[in-house]
Amino acid sequence: MYFWNSSTAARPWDPPLVQDGMIRAFRTGQRIRSQIPIHRVFVSPFLRCIQTASEVVSALSAVNFDPNAMSSKDVPSIDTSKLKVAIEYGLCEMLNSVAIRRELAPKDGNFDFRILDLEALFPEGMVDHNVDMIYKEMPDWEEPVEDCRERYVNIVKALADKYPTENLLLVTHGEGVGTTFSTFYKDTTVYEVDYCAYVELRREVSSKDGSVVNGEYEVVLSHGQAGIRFSHDHFCDDPVISRTPV
Repeated sequence: MYFWNSSTAARPWDPPLVQDGMIRAFRTGQRIRSQIPIHRVFVSPFLRCIQTASEVVSALSAVNFDPNAMSSKDVPSIDTSKLKVAIEYGLCEMLNSVAIRRELAPKDGNFDFRILDLEALFPEGMVDHNVDMIYKEMPDWEEPVEDCRERYVNIVKALADKYPTENLLLVTHGEGVGTTFSTFYKDTTVYEVDYCAYVELRREVSSKDGSVVNGEYEVVLSHGQAGIRFSHDHFCDDPVISRTPV
């Protein structure tokens, strides 16, 4: 869900967004705002995801919706009561050489994130400091791909179960978006995930004998798979392309 530039990054494994990425993230936030109310945002600690989430949050929380606004700089007033934000290690990038070139990764394998500094990048009053991370530590370097995909599915389920009555927005990386889509939309293979692509998952939540009862997840295809290209595994014809411009 980001544009980023590794060539100018002080930490080459954790580069910032370029300006086009900021704009696209903000516009994506505006589109999500028009579709569904968001109560909580959880985000990977990588800088490009933090910056993406900050732009999205500004779009979601702007007191007045301005269709001509291009970034958070165009938002004069934020309503901090609309939603809360928290950083979650479980949403982080795949920590292996598939996603991060070995020559760019920290030599000691220590991906050092200064959480307080990252939280300061969000609008004041947006961060919920009472939220505990589901994953207390970052994965080890050279995390197997299958372990990473399992982590993405687990964190989606864990956060949804922790906040069953709230609409959540999880800001993660391309592998996380693709894995989530192919896991919950059966018999599909994702072969490309655009910048700022997203998946909408929905499930029925009810109460029985004082306990919360959760239904099965479904992928909402009307608009929720924006920017994801995939094929149906049981078809042999051309792949289905689903792409919504930002």
